[in-house]
Amino acid sequence: MTKIIAFQTVLDALLDDSQPFSPHYLYLFSDIESGHLKLLLKAWPQVSLARQRALLEDLEELAEDDTLLCFDDLARAMLQDPDPQVRVQALRLMWECEDAKLVPTFLEILTEDSNSNVRAAAATALGVFIYLGEIEEITKQTLHKVEDSLLAVIHSDEDTLVRRRALEALGWSSRPEVPALIEAAYGDKNLDWKVSALFAMGRSSDERWGKQVLSNLRNRNEAIRLEALRAAGELALASARLILLDMLADEEDVETQHEIIWVLTKIGGAEVNDRLVELMEMAEDEEETEFLEEALENLAFTEEVSNFDLLDFEAD
Repeated sequence: MTKIIAFQTVLDALLDDSQPFSPHYLYLFSDIESGHLKLLLKAWPQVSLARQRALLEDLEELAEDDTLLCFDDLARAMLQDPDPQVRVQALRLMWECEDAKLVPTFLEILTEDSNSNVRAAAATALGVFIYLGEIEEITKQTLHKVEDSLLAVIHSDEDTLVRRRALEALGWSSRPEVPALIEAAYGDKNLDWKVSALFAMGRSSDERWGKQVLSNLRNRNEAIRLEALRAAGELALASARLILLDMLADEEDVETQHEIIWVLTKIGGAEVNDRLVELMEMAEDEEETEFLEEALENLAFTEEVSNFDLLDFEAD
């Protein structure tokens, strides 16, 4: 009874637009109890639309910072919300969810939802099941159903954003028709398609895309350059190491510097370690030091995995 009364206090705060909603309450929505969820859904129509959207955005940001939090139960309940943006945010909260029972729901949203942004979010949410299928964590039947649906979307007259998200989701797929779709997107006059192509390349684990990725690391278009950076990291392109180290030396924007550093930790190499140690010695504030410590830890993990794979190969 005490817990329900405590949660009612949270609901009262959610309904009160005259006061900021305390961020301390956000944690109570993780692994939400069924009784609390019922109370929330009953009160939800009275919550202002702005606060509904803000709450789900805050939960997404919180989940990105703390992977132990899970808002899947709450998000499931919001998938049929009348507001498209709430439905989008609910799907975004479930982009890491690996419950294959959700596949039929996501497929229905992909093809039936009235809003293209929601359909696009559903396409993205289906991507994780392509990955799970490739590592044989879900049935081949489920994998093929997802792949077929996403391929059908790409070949349809759907909204461009939905088709792009379908291609990005298929980046993990080993279906033989996917590389040609990525190649076509990469060559499209619409640069947004090139962004999606580079995103899919990064997911492909296929070094055939190395030339395209390398050629865009210094692209003037920020979105293209960012996806090329990420793809270089995801593909662990050793050929990108020196280019990225040069870019790091020239880059003045801190966020971009961090992006380059993190990509380099996925590629590895003694030069990367030396550069990070040098940056650590020059760090002037605690936040920068903390980031570089995390980067060095990730680099060590990359090197450890690389050495393990090498030993495994030699043993074979």
